[in-house]
Amino acid sequence: MTSDQRAELGPVQRTLFFPLLARARETQARRPLLRDPKAVELVRAIDFDTATYRSAMRFMVVIRTMILDEWVRQFLAAHPGGTVVELGTGLNTRFERTDNGSVHWVDLDLPDTIELRRRFFADTDRRQTVAASLLDEDWLPAVEALPRPYFFVSDGVLVYLREEEVTSALTRIAARFPGSRLAFDTYPQATFKWEHQLAVKRGLPLWQWPCDDPRTLQRLGLRLLESATPARPPAAVRAGLPLRYRLLLSAAAPLLREGLTISLFASDGHA
Repeated sequence: MTSDQRAELGPVQRTLFFPLLARARETQARRPLLRDPKAVELVRAIDFDTATYRSAMRFMVVIRTMILDEWVRQFLAAHPGGTVVELGTGLNTRFERTDNGSVHWVDLDLPDTIELRRRFFADTDRRQTVAASLLDEDWLPAVEALPRPYFFVSDGVLVYLREEEVTSALTRIAARFPGSRLAFDTYPQATFKWEHQLAVKRGLPLWQWPCDDPRTLQRLGLRLLESATPARPPAAVRAGLPLRYRLLLSAAAPLLREGLTISLFASDGHA
């Protein structure tokens, strides 16, 4: 299949091609950790410069995806008819990987991204796309109309926002949806110099929000339940990795401990 769909996206929105391409490349590997045939289809169908969004850290992106998928599955095991909200969904296919047949799902992103997304994904009675900024409030009633409890997941998005934007959005969600779960990735200040050098070289937007310790976010009305890293994924994810990857993670742990963290929070409903 040739690329015949052109993507007209803003600079930050175009970063959605990093995880999309990582999932597609992993799916096409000889022994993939993750299978995402929809990602392969999208990469073939959309006209974008794959060289710009190819990452030497594909493994990190894939493990991040697997960790978030696992936490969504755990939530759905306990709450089969609950609601999952993807904040900044991009061209994510987490619904396809975790759908249990009864979950309600919201894919939220900016209008240009949703316009592209709707070329490939159709709304159903359990799944809807919402064109809005996660920084605004106009999307909140659409979520409140769906069954509780809620799981909010954000994958590779918040780091592009300013700190005051992130804290405001998280505080609003915590207060508006008590008893919910939130999962997202954070990056310490120490990683920004390298990332900014890469972004400038490729003409990409810079990271904005460093977070050295996810525990500091508990002041926003969130309670930290679990944190993981690519080197130390949750037990269920680690158990599903081939032995060669488990050995690689053990060897790489000292190098990776200062980087990406993926955290799961509970909303206590007050800051």
